[in-house]
Amino acid sequence: MSMTAVVNFSSEPGSVELRDIELPALPSDHVLLRTAAVSVCGSDLHQWQGSHSWPVNYPVVLGHEFCGMIEQLGDRVTGFNLGERVVSETAAVINADSPLTRQGLYNLDPSRKGFGYGVNGAMTKFVHVPARCLHRLPDELPFEKAALTEPCCVAYNAVVNNGSIRPGDRVLVYGPGPIGILCAVMAKLAGATVGIVGLERDKTRLDVAAAYGCEPIINDPTEWARQGDGLGVHGAIDAAGVSATLKSAIALVRPAGWISKVGWGPQPLNFSLDPLVQKNLTLRGSFSHNWPIWEAVIAMLADGRLNIDPIIGGVWRLDQWHEAFDAMHEGRVVKAVLKP
Repeated sequence: MSMTAVVNFSSEPGSVELRDIELPALPSDHVLLRTAAVSVCGSDLHQWQGSHSWPVNYPVVLGHEFCGMIEQLGDRVTGFNLGERVVSETAAVINADSPLTRQGLYNLDPSRKGFGYGVNGAMTKFVHVPARCLHRLPDELPFEKAALTEPCCVAYNAVVNNGSIRPGDRVLVYGPGPIGILCAVMAKLAGATVGIVGLERDKTRLDVAAAYGCEPIINDPTEWARQGDGLGVHGAIDAAGVSATLKSAIALVRPAGWISKVGWGPQPLNFSLDPLVQKNLTLRGSFSHNWPIWEAVIAMLADGRLNIDPIIGGVWRLDQWHEAFDAMHEGRVVKAVLKP
């Protein structure tokens, strides 16, 4: 079967284009998914720009935030039916015998490969998906929203599992990109008062965060963080990934507080971690997600507790991928959705 796909074909900047690809035979433990909606991720933009810091299996079809309908079942697939509405996790390849996988932490399996960089993703009409990756979608959850389940799960893991929020806590979020805003929303849902830090050019995205009841902060968050007893915020979420944001978080989180780092940044820190020690802070990395997180987020999206309407900036056809990428890259929208 031949179909058009958004393909990242090289590490050079700008190496993304529409190409015709052939769909191979369906593996026995996979389903053939007809893509209904695929959300554009910041990592898609990084691969497009050649600014990513992870290995990519070129050429590869982009797209790891996706949902659709089951078109065909592999011979060994049970428990699913043709035509079912489903959303897919991102861990396309894992080692089933890994101790981490056996603990349910397959997202941390060192052999893990994801859609859109390790294997072909969903910015095309059909995609092969291991049945173990699938979650059923409630009828009331539209595909355009369901496509954002994955980034919501990233935020849930960073805030709920790798943070430590009690109602009434004050939390700083660095970086008003899609993950940062979703982390701020999760922190609000957990009962925190939230400040979100960005730059002048981030005003559109900071306005979106403000609509959720978060306090937008341009540049220096020191004054906001020192309100109250002056000791600093209870916790911080670094969704920016640059050295300056982690350094600021360490300075502004109160003693015995916590920092959850979800943002990537390949550059050396170039500052001392002694204040982390002196203040007895907890610094935790947060990567990806697993099964129970997906089930919780789908339920929250379906019943409206997690409202992502302000985050979806528009829906584009597959052949308009460049326009959608530009809209996100320039900060005109928080999230763009493609409909193959």
